[in-house]
Amino acid sequence: MEIVGRGFVARNLEPIAGSHPGTVVFAAGVSSGSNASMEDFAREATMLYEVVERCRARGRRLVYLSTASKGMYGTHGPPGRERGPVFPSTPYARHKLAMEAVLRDSGLDHLVLRLTHLVGPHQRPHQFPPALVRQILSGTVYIHRGVCRDLIDIADVVMCLDRLLALGVRREVVNVGSGVAIPVQTVVAHLEERLGVVADKRLVEVRDEGRHDISIAKLTELVPEVKLCGFGPGYYAGVFEKYLPGYVAEARRGTADARAGAR
Repeated sequence: MEIVGRGFVARNLEPIAGSHPGTVVFAAGVSSGSNASMEDFAREATMLYEVVERCRARGRRLVYLSTASKGMYGTHGPPGRERGPVFPSTPYARHKLAMEAVLRDSGLDHLVLRLTHLVGPHQRPHQFPPALVRQILSGTVYIHRGVCRDLIDIADVVMCLDRLLALGVRREVVNVGSGVAIPVQTVVAHLEERLGVVADKRLVEVRDEGRHDISIAKLTELVPEVKLCGFGPGYYAGVFEKYLPGYVAEARRGTADARAGAR
């Protein structure tokens, strides 16, 4: 399996890189819409077009990592499902949906994973889990009022992709997440307890937020092993327990480096 990209997801896919010959996983480009620009979207699109042409020439199957965020499915109504139309509300989600359309119309054998919020090693400091831990340790954490996040262990994502590829699933869009969106305030309270820190919580008012759940019925049907992952309301706590020491070490290392640079 060829992995396009060198970031967080790409590094975590390395354990299965020796499997699935004839498959290319596009794990590059824009990973979050919060700080992305139109130029970032354009760069990813150009890169994907080149990979599509290469896969078409060599007869490869292509995997694209899309989003199952609230920007794709919204915050109202039933859990977001892969079948049927969606009406993205953010530039990031609209970009991802457009890239899905490129694959759908390309004629390639392909697989699209719509991912929720990932937790795991090698994440960049600005991404949600390490940034949240860093803020709590600093003593001040900013919380968007009413925001919820469906958090999933990157190891479970890799397992799901490995199984989907082994089963030969193609020309499908599949939600990959825990299926349960947890209020960020609940996550903060849990991390404060585990870290022994009570942070000053600054609530930020935002528009169009609210609980957002996705359906993982299709994933569960295709990959029954997900029933062993422990998805449910308490799943996120076990995932943070697994990776919290690494986030804390990174946060403290960053603080030490900043102090050293200020001398």
